[in-house]
Amino acid sequence: MSEIQKQELTSMNIAEEQLRKLKELFPEAFTEGLKVDLDKLRLTLGQSIDVGKERYGMNWPGKADCFKTIQQPSIATLIPAREESVDFDKTENLFIEGDNLEVLKLLQKSYLGKVDAISIDPPYNTGEDFIYNDDFSNSITSYLSFTGQVDDEGNSFSINKETNGRFHSDWLNMMYPRIFLAKNLLKDNGIVFINIDDNEVHNLRKLCDEIFGEENFIEIFNWVKTETPANLSKKSKKNIEYILCYQKNKSDIKFTGIKKESQSSNGLLNQSNKLGILKFPANTVETNIPNGVISKGMYGTDSYDVELIEDTEVLDNKFVKDVVLRAKFKWTQTNLEKELENGTIIKIPTIRFSPSYEKLEYDAEVPPNLINSKVGVGTNENAGTDLVELIGKKVFDFPKPVSLIKYILKFDNQGNGIYLDFFSGSGTLAQAIFELNLEDSGNRKFICVQLPEPIKVKPSDKEEQKKVKQNAVEFLNSLSRPHLISEISKERIRKVIKKIRDKNQNDSSLFKVDIKSQDLGFKVFKLSKSNFKIWDSTLEKEPEVIQAKLFEHIQHISPEAEQEAILYELLLKSGFELTTHIEKLTLAGLTVFSIAEGQLLICLEKELTHDCIKAMAEMQPTRVICLDEGFKGENADALKTNAVQIMKSKGVVNFRTV
Repeated sequence: MSEIQKQELTSMNIAEEQLRKLKELFPEAFTEGLKVDLDKLRLTLGQSIDVGKERYGMNWPGKADCFKTIQQPSIATLIPAREESVDFDKTENLFIEGDNLEVLKLLQKSYLGKVDAISIDPPYNTGEDFIYNDDFSNSITSYLSFTGQVDDEGNSFSINKETNGRFHSDWLNMMYPRIFLAKNLLKDNGIVFINIDDNEVHNLRKLCDEIFGEENFIEIFNWVKTETPANLSKKSKKNIEYILCYQKNKSDIKFTGIKKESQSSNGLLNQSNKLGILKFPANTVETNIPNGVISKGMYGTDSYDVELIEDTEVLDNKFVKDVVLRAKFKWTQTNLEKELENGTIIKIPTIRFSPSYEKLEYDAEVPPNLINSKVGVGTNENAGTDLVELIGKKVFDFPKPVSLIKYILKFDNQGNGIYLDFFSGSGTLAQAIFELNLEDSGNRKFICVQLPEPIKVKPSDKEEQKKVKQNAVEFLNSLSRPHLISEISKERIRKVIKKIRDKNQNDSSLFKVDIKSQDLGFKVFKLSKSNFKIWDSTLEKEPEVIQAKLFEHIQHISPEAEQEAILYELLLKSGFELTTHIEKLTLAGLTVFSIAEGQLLICLEKELTHDCIKAMAEMQPTRVICLDEGFKGENADALKTNAVQIMKSKGVVNFRTV
């Protein structure tokens, strides 16, 4: 390290990351830099590349722009909203208010390959849905325009009407980049659940097959959304919706459904199995056979032959001698002994010697692809009732039941991990995570992302829609909050936390765990323009525009930027999670922030000293970031040169300024 490097202030460059992965696999197919030699790649792969003009695949108008959208890094940031959070300094749960496309880009560095499961309920494209019309060239400006943070005549969000000639294409253009970016965040065995109805289920399946690979498709689960379907069609009543499930890389891990609660008798014989011998120890088998000695010989039923190899004896409804049988059994001797240790009841009720078993507790079964009340999952109506009970009035159309989210999140049988919902809606995922952790002492964390969508009553709204929106507006007015869906989401989470704490205060025996050990909080962040003046490559190329922008960039930090906001932007763009522990230190009289137990040191002082630089180096962090304007005065260049040498002498090779 001969000079100080500049800190990167954009999100991860997806195109460069994909090329890096490709180069790791096929370095011989690259020329100087990151240029792919397609001829060499074809030679390397032999016949694996299809060079024909026609091939099977999914195409639609605008698909090429989806990749431009994915590849355009974000120059935005996430600003902490401490006053809207609960337990900001300790919690590891996140609620992010903003356009999920920009947010997903910003999370790439910090959460790449860290998310255990994603559950989303995107717009169904019913002709009344909210559609994000992404501008790949300047997504943050479009977002700021939408939220009223800058003046602009454009509007990047609209209703997708069926009369629109690109009805399905617009929906696909909205979904593709988001699913693509979300996949990057999943662990290798991470799972995604996507709710959808029959308007786009066919297109969503093809889209996910392309992004995840057909081989990683798990199931289309059918959820019974209502017990009272509307009579709107002359052909059928719709009472189900679909949940598409994919795994990033399909594994052999067994999904966990519900446990069978009622005891039932299960036969131990199976015609397709090979003949085997089982020895049932004395006093372990129940029976209805009268007392007496039973001679060895052939027994069985019309379907199964069973041979009793040794004489045995019954006394008071139990075999008091070993029962040794030869037959086509489901179990081996090892299985039998293990089940007996676990308290499984073995019965041979009649002289036919056909054994059966009853377990005291059954293992959880693989979940069926029908999700309904039989597996403990409610409907939209149940969810609506629960939300009204929590909020006080109906403020949301068709919320998903908490029981549904809890049910599918338990498929992976984990008690910890990060769970993401980037179409958060009313915030159901957050409540599901809190409740699951209370039920099984888990340590799951959530990331909820919701657009600050305005709640506006339109003349075209149906009476029920108008009533719900009016309720929402009245509810938010009572809290003196803006009329935004995201505000309802945050308040719902706060009310869930309060309800849990109030219940515990009234009766601490209600919960199996000590709630003091539970993370009942969430940090709020809001999508915003960067705290730094970042050069935007999408600007007009007119000389006068460029000159004006250059003049603006003389002062690198935005005048309205606050220290905590700058700190979190640098943390995020350095690849640290937003919940990483931050410690405020004083070194040589100056403030320095220690990130992740000293892995990263950030100094935002505007007048650095030799002593402070030396003190930071003595801590031997992996990285150090300082403000460029901290090197001031006549000796600024000399201080920079000395800083590099001091850091290098202590093994700190990643020293950056911003």
